[in-house]
Amino acid sequence: MKDIILLASGSGSNVENIALYFQYHSEIKISCVLTNRSDAPVLERCRRLGLPALSFNRQAFSKSDVALTFIKALHPDLIVLAGFLWKIPKGFVEAFPNKIVNIHPALLPKYGGKGMYGHHVHQAVKDNNENETGITIHYVNENYDEGNVVFQKTIPLVETDTPIDIAQKVHSLEYKHFPKVIEKLLLEDG
Repeated sequence: MKDIILLASGSGSNVENIALYFQYHSEIKISCVLTNRSDAPVLERCRRLGLPALSFNRQAFSKSDVALTFIKALHPDLIVLAGFLWKIPKGFVEAFPNKIVNIHPALLPKYGGKGMYGHHVHQAVKDNNENETGITIHYVNENYDEGNVVFQKTIPLVETDTPIDIAQKVHSLEYKHFPKVIEKLLLEDG
């Protein structure tokens, strides 16, 4: 059985989508969901879905080895960032090389880096009159949105699309492709 740990910061819509996809999977299960916010709505989603979930603070995550030690003890086959906004510390990247993946709501290398998440990305895409956008699933390294690309998928835009319309189009790609790419990475890994 392959084990996934999910990290999230917000509502947890991607967490729920991934959880439902793997709910009855014979080879893959979600061990735990971790969040950096004790008030994150993802915790309520996890309760409803019956997923073990914990929150941690910056001290435990970035300034000590508490979170890293906890995650290592779970022996995850893959750590999935599902709307997790903090930069991943170097110690995590070194402990789990090519075992941490993130989804970004744009076609990297465009619209990546610190501060480029959620609405900020979609507004930038709109402001630059892009005729397409998409998602990028990539391995995580020590820098925001610079790890090796695993998967990209585009979606066309029209001039009248608002940032909200763009977000909805991107979310549809995330929900459709993220669980499938996770599955492929885990099962191809052997």
